[in-house]
Amino acid sequence: MTTVLLVILGICAGLVGALSGTGGGIIITPMLALYFGVPIEQAIGTSLIAVITTSAASSSIHLQRHTTDIRLGMTLELATAFGAGLTAYLVGYINRTALEVLFATFLLYGAISILRRGGKTEDEQDEFAPQPSGNGIAIPEYEPKRVGLGMGASLIAGGLSGLLGIGGGPIKVPVMYLFMGVPLMVATATSNFMIGVTAAASAAVYYRRGDVVVGIAAPMAVGVFIGSIVGAKLAVRVHSKYVAILLTGIMLYLSVHMFVHIVGKFL
Repeated sequence: MTTVLLVILGICAGLVGALSGTGGGIIITPMLALYFGVPIEQAIGTSLIAVITTSAASSSIHLQRHTTDIRLGMTLELATAFGAGLTAYLVGYINRTALEVLFATFLLYGAISILRRGGKTEDEQDEFAPQPSGNGIAIPEYEPKRVGLGMGASLIAGGLSGLLGIGGGPIKVPVMYLFMGVPLMVATATSNFMIGVTAAASAAVYYRRGDVVVGIAAPMAVGVFIGSIVGAKLAVRVHSKYVAILLTGIMLYLSVHMFVHIVGKFL
C-alpha cells in the first residue's frame, strides 16, 4: 500500500513540477517528512531524486519543442550547481534560519509581483509577434536581461536546493520571469532543464551520507516520471495565466509554510 501511495505522490509532484518548473521537490519533501515519517535529511535527499527525474522526463519534451533556452540555462546553471554542491558540503555550518527567512521573503515578494503583473513579462512581451519554434509552438521574441542578477539568484537557488531538496525552481522561474524578461513558458521549460543538474550536484553528497532512501525513491521516481511526461505535454495547452496562478499558489504556500516553521522555532 505504501508503494502505491508513493507512486501516486510521485505522479502529483511530477505533474505540478513539470507545469510550474519547480521540480516537484516542494511537494515531496514535506509529504515524506510529515506523513511518511521520514527524517528530514533523508526526505530532502530522497526528494532530490524526484527532481532529477522530473527534469529528465519533462526536458526531453521541451527540448523537442524548442521552448527551452539552452544558452541561458547553461549560463545560470554554472552558479546554481556550484551553490548546490557547496551548500550540501557546508550544510552543518550554515545558518538555516537566515536562509529560510530570505527564501520565504523572496517567495512572498515574487508571488505578489506575479499577481500584480497579471501573468505578463516586464515589458509586455506577450504582445510581440510570435515566432514559430518549429513544432507549432509560438514563442514571443525576447532578450534575457540582468544576467548578473540571474547568476546571483541562481547561486542562492542552488544553495537552497542543497538545503531543502527543492531543486531551486521556485527561485529560478520567478527570477527569469519577473526580472530577466523571459516568457513564462520559456522560464518553466528552462528551469526544468536546469533543475536536474542542480539536484544531481547535491544528491550525490546526500547519497554518500546515506540520506537517500532507495526503497522510497524507486517507486516515487516511477510516479514522478509519469506525472512529468503528462505535465510537459499539457504545458503548451495551458494558458500562461493559469501557469502563473499555479506558480503563485506554490510560492505562497512555501512562503507561509516557511514563516510558520521559523516562528515555531522561537516559541
